[in-house]
Amino acid sequence: MSENISSSLNQNWGDKVILVVEDVDTNKIFFDAALRKTNAKILWAKDGQEAVDMYKENDIDLVLMDLQLPIMDGYTATREIKKVDENVPIIAQTAHVMSGEREKCLEAGCDDYLAKPIRLQILMETLSKYLNK
Repeated sequence: MSENISSSLNQNWGDKVILVVEDVDTNKIFFDAALRKTNAKILWAKDGQEAVDMYKENDIDLVLMDLQLPIMDGYTATREIKKVDENVPIIAQTAHVMSGEREKCLEAGCDDYLAKPIRLQILMETLSKYLNK
């Protein structure tokens, strides 16, 4: 069991680019700390419109999408990004865990869903599913 935990936490994604869409500084700090050791290139967007623009301008392997965002929400941004590339994995992250929220995320085009507060182990296992193909 502990070997599994450590292997999912010790990823080397030096050839990967992850777009983190997050407008809350404390969550940015968490993602920065969690992803720093993976060697992935991390791009940051603070709202949905910026996320869509950055996606169009960069070669991105995975998107971590907050859903409650200023300017353009995460659902709309997900739909816009999927129009550009329907195959890019988009993982929703939200504090809103009401019933139906997961379905709403998947309907918008998200490939997976993380409920906040996000546990490091769950984050890394979820990212591994999509980046270690």
